[in-house]
Amino acid sequence: MGRIVGVDYGRKRVGLAVADPLRMFAQPLGAYNPREAVDVLRKLHRDEGLETIVVGWPLMLDGSEGDATRVVQEFVNRLRNALRDVVVVKLDERYTSEIAHDLVREARGGRRVEKRSGDVDAAAAAIILQDFLDGHRHSGPA
Repeated sequence: MGRIVGVDYGRKRVGLAVADPLRMFAQPLGAYNPREAVDVLRKLHRDEGLETIVVGWPLMLDGSEGDATRVVQEFVNRLRNALRDVVVVKLDERYTSEIAHDLVREARGGRRVEKRSGDVDAAAAAIILQDFLDGHRHSGPA
């Protein structure tokens, strides 16, 4: 059984998270520039095997797609080309960055956190992945 990875895509940083082998819990892996993120995923696939990549799908508040979804779709296409035998799915990511920001701030004892820090990106990826593992809001194959 391959690993499941969560992705929070951003033009500057891509947050990554990985599920434990029992697929119960998501754990932040780190934040990387988009090219590095693909390399990290390739290495993870080579070393441990990947089965599924869950990519946060940035829908508008009304549930429609916009410019952000088109940008993320380009990254999804890159993943599909780089990791042809790995399933890539999209999952509604509305509010995950805000939740992640609050969780990171709370973990730091209430201290200020840059909204788009690498810690927040990785935490957002973990929230996306945990949502997938819990079976919520699955949007289907990318």
